[in-house]
Amino acid sequence: MGTDEVDAALLGLVARGDSAALTRLYEAHSGRLFGYLLRLAGDRGVAEEILQDTMLAVWRSAGSYAGGARVTTWLFGVARRQAHNRLRNVAPPVPAEAVDRPDGTPGPDELAIAAAGGTPVAEAIGRLPDHQRDVIGLVFVAGLPLADAAEVLGVPVGTVKSRLHHARARLAQLLSRQGVPE
Repeated sequence: MGTDEVDAALLGLVARGDSAALTRLYEAHSGRLFGYLLRLAGDRGVAEEILQDTMLAVWRSAGSYAGGARVTTWLFGVARRQAHNRLRNVAPPVPAEAVDRPDGTPGPDELAIAAAGGTPVAEAIGRLPDHQRDVIGLVFVAGLPLADAAEVLGVPVGTVKSRLHHARARLAQLLSRQGVPE
């Protein structure tokens, strides 16, 4: 059984009230979710709270999962909605000092963005519009494929590609103004 099938089976168990299955989903996905939420929130404590809100929402709404998307994609959609609900009336995020993952196994994208914490790159990412920061967070921090990021955002894949292109161009522009080599 592949990861997608295991996740779907776990989510089915969660829908039936199995808290151990929720724990397993948390253990499997919390690192990537946390990295994404930290990038959105810009504050470790707020990101942790949103992650907990996300898992509570998963507990409550697991029965609504229709199987049309991968569980990972569905989880990121829940996390994104929770983050936007929480951050709606909050000032724009301040770049985090470091992107870390509770499971301790960051991938190369997470390490690159973590290394940028507190640097001109992190500052420039923090100055991007929300829709571009969302795409950067989903694709580079969470490591989602473009199709999954598109599904989480509810936009076509072409829109994700366009937002990435514009985000990269804007970052290059911001960094060149700061004298940082691209």
